Amino acid sequence: MSKTTNWVGQNLELTIEKVAHGGIFVARHDGRVVFVSHVLPGEKVKAVVYEDRGGSFCRAEPTEILVASPDRVTHFWKQAGPGGAGGAEFGHIKLARQRELKADVIEEALQRMAGIELRPVVEAAPGDDEANGLGYRTRVQLHVDEAGTVGPYRERSHEVVKVRDLPLAVEEIRETEMHNKNFQDVRKIEVSASSTGQVQWRIDNKVKGDERLVERAAGRTFRISGGGFWQVHKKAADLLATCVNDMVQAVGIDKEADNLDLYGGVGLFTSALAGRFGKDLRMTSVESFRQATDDATLNLSDLPKVKAVCAPVERFLNEKVGNLDKGGKTASPRNSTIVLDPPRAGAGAKVVDQLMKIAPKHIVYVACDPIALARDLKQFLAGDYELKQLRAFDLFPHTHHVECVASLVRKS
Repeated sequence: MSKTTNWVGQNLELTIEKVAHGGIFVARHDGRVVFVSHVLPGEKVKAVVYEDRGGSFCRAEPTEILVASPDRVTHFWKQAGPGGAGGAEFGHIKLARQRELKADVIEEALQRMAGIELRPVVEAAPGDDEANGLGYRTRVQLHVDEAGTVGPYRERSHEVVKVRDLPLAVEEIRETEMHNKNFQDVRKIEVSASSTGQVQWRIDNKVKGDERLVERAAGRTFRISGGGFWQVHKKAADLLATCVNDMVQAVGIDKEADNLDLYGGVGLFTSALAGRFGKDLRMTSVESFRQATDDATLNLSDLPKVKAVCAPVERFLNEKVGNLDKGGKTASPRNSTIVLDPPRAGAGAKVVDQLMKIAPKHIVYVACDPIALARDLKQFLAGDYELKQLRAFDLFPHTHHVECVASLVRKS
């Protein structure tokens, strides 16, 4: 088969080599890379090419598994898998093997992008193994088509799939039966359930049910207005807060320093740190979303030296760096601890550069994308920081997503 031929529609016989970022797997054919979904390393498959834009790679879906991996299982969700509902792309893989594959992705990203030789153990959240990784999602997004059918999108499309159940969701969400109702003139439905038993649904951004959710985590109470961010996995907030606290305790914290919680949301990590190290902790939570900042102000109101600021992180740090350049007084910036929990795209070069100019003693980086984390770590390590610890958590079973927490300490 010529390398210049468009392969769309071709059914190729392939041997799957390894996992790649994004929940896809790598094979090679006639000198080109073929990205294949819903397979496993070591499998021999037939796969039909559905996308070929020229260049060095194309994309394919399996049509037949010729030699199956011993780690392959029957998908737990009949409406998912090849050509079905999205959001459970690893559902055909044993849970323990899923975590090994996620470790593969993290290991390769760290080595390739940051020159770090490290393979973390991807840790399960409490209870997931007993529940086979099901029933953990406290936030679910569904879509509605013109006929009023409610369900997730089909993979790689905006076509709504009618499903009989939502097995990844917590019981409180499944009991709403939103996926079995018919809606008219509606596009999107978001359902959330709190750890205190509340249920909220937003129909095209109009909040129904409980207006404000109340969550309990890290020994504290959090109020979250409609649409505000909270961790998806029912155990994630406690797990991540404990991890951040442990990493901070290992290095130590100056409670009077100019400590920061960047992309602070409703104040989870600031609140958790104050719970561990004392209510006299000085810290500023920075969040660009006004509603979340208002929630954080309420959630942190009992902490006298804590404040919540509504501002884009880059602009906030620009002002702080500008004050340092002018010789302005700040509270011990070089002794400070900074928690960094950016969106999926990562902190980015500008924010990392600003942080290195501030030069805090300790940075704890919470990351939901290993590629973005590795890219940012490269910049930190090229500066004056060393990676002291990295932990990974499987907070999204049956998907390719994985959460990492990294501890970076200034060398000098």
